[in-house]
Amino acid sequence: MASVTSLSDSVQQQLTSALTAARPEAAGADPLLRRSDRADYQANGILALAKQAKANPRELAGEVVSRVTTGDLIKDIEVSGPGFLNITVGDRAIIENLAARYADDTGRLGVPHAEHPGTTVIDYAQPNVAKEMHVGHLRSAVIGDSVVQLLEFTGETVVRRHHIGDWGTQFGMLIQYLDEHPHELDHKAGPDLQASGEEAMSNLDRLYKAARKVFDTDEDFKTRARRRVVDLQAGDPHTLATWQKFVDESKIYFFSVFEKLDMEVRDPDIVGESGYNEMLAETCRLLEESGVAVRSEGALCVFFDDIKGPDGNPVPLIVQKSDGGFGYAATDLSAIRDRVFRLKADSLLYVVDARQSLHFRMVFETARRAGWLNEGVKAVQLAFGTVLGKDGKPFRTREGETVKLVDLLDEAIDRASAVVREKAQDLSEEEIAERGTQVGVGAVKYADLSTSANRDYKFDLDQMVSLNGDTSVYLQYAYARIRSILRKAGDVRPAARPELELTAAERALGLHVDAFAETVAEAAAEYAPHKLAAYLYQLASLYTSFYDKCPVLKAETPAQVENRLFLCDVTARTLHRGMALLGIRTPERL
Repeated sequence: MASVTSLSDSVQQQLTSALTAARPEAAGADPLLRRSDRADYQANGILALAKQAKANPRELAGEVVSRVTTGDLIKDIEVSGPGFLNITVGDRAIIENLAARYADDTGRLGVPHAEHPGTTVIDYAQPNVAKEMHVGHLRSAVIGDSVVQLLEFTGETVVRRHHIGDWGTQFGMLIQYLDEHPHELDHKAGPDLQASGEEAMSNLDRLYKAARKVFDTDEDFKTRARRRVVDLQAGDPHTLATWQKFVDESKIYFFSVFEKLDMEVRDPDIVGESGYNEMLAETCRLLEESGVAVRSEGALCVFFDDIKGPDGNPVPLIVQKSDGGFGYAATDLSAIRDRVFRLKADSLLYVVDARQSLHFRMVFETARRAGWLNEGVKAVQLAFGTVLGKDGKPFRTREGETVKLVDLLDEAIDRASAVVREKAQDLSEEEIAERGTQVGVGAVKYADLSTSANRDYKFDLDQMVSLNGDTSVYLQYAYARIRSILRKAGDVRPAARPELELTAAERALGLHVDAFAETVAEAAAEYAPHKLAAYLYQLASLYTSFYDKCPVLKAETPAQVENRLFLCDVTARTLHRGMALLGIRTPERL
């Protein structure tokens, strides 16, 4: 089905035409239309145009109004204040536009694809091999997954990349330690671990901590471990086979955690640091031959005029260490080469902790100097803030340990299951467990996504699973309430009735539903899931107001019943689609 033009776009087109007719020299000017509490929309662009043309803004606004034909779309238009235009659209236009969205059998609600979609490689959800995932891994995974959903929905070709930590010194350390302590992995992590993935990772995590302790205190072991890194990079069969076991066991665990997060992570999308190993030497050679990187005290470095340390000396990006080893920069620059030249990306998006901003700033600038990032390719770090506890400090256990992601999700599911059980009327224990999982995981995701990525946020499970306030539970409950009404309607089907006059609550709800397409486009273009979350919360709030003020099944006439059921259903479909773009389920019953 063809996309549906939103009411705001239709109004904007009429205003632009009237403006061009009034002042041909202003052809194509933006009337700056926005929602308003004084009317349905307000256009503020006349003021700037009048200043530019040295005209009286109220007179120019009057000229525009005189050229607007009122009718089904623009019911009323008037000049306000120094030259604003207040516009009210017709009830018929609202319902007819929603009916066109409702008729879209693709599930897109008439949302158009982007005009010029491209190819985006998005780097997100980057756990480390042989280490348990903790709360610090939450944001990259949740934000990245939602941005993937948004971009794909708008027609972008998205290549997912999970740049896992699976290479380098730590693996020499791990492999050497295991060779010297072959029975270390014979122990079980504990009887309470159900999933084999969790058990295997708990063992590996324990092994990592034991190896790290020896590495930090025994210089001879450290030397042997570094020699083992050379064996790994050279492809020694025994070393490589042990390394592969670490990676395989870790992946089983990763998949189990991502499944609990209700995220799809595919094996071909996992391309860790090791995936670029063969490119590292060539990357360094190209940078050195082009003069982008220079040798300094034996290391291959890139310097920047505007990046200096506290002592005033330049802080370089070290691509290759003086001992010949490669740093993160070499891997990240090789990944850029691969993503631009092999995967043909025109956008590179990195969902990475804000504390790595300087690193990525230097990497991107180096790639630009080398010609790997040109005018046709943009690279963006979608930097995110820290997850804080209720005390405003980084979220940790009472013992000061980093919180395991699995434990955090399990607690959220337990809390949510208790809320569902309290509200459940006709749900079985199995259904309560299923809903509890959907509500608990949704609560964690929404708390993250409803906050602008670059801001820190407090992790408060009591608030997250609350039925009141800006929570996913509130949105899920609004959806379930609508589905309940539609079930109770029996044989009475939702139907658009454009001939009916709408109440204020119906109008507010209808106008907001119609704004879904532009919200999705904005959230995708700006990599800003929080804008979609804010839209959905307002949608649920407007629906609650509509529900309180407008009887649905007991409306005054059969036509009004059908029309209000239609408003309910189109709202439910919008909530369902919007929540899916955030990676959150909408249960039919709560």
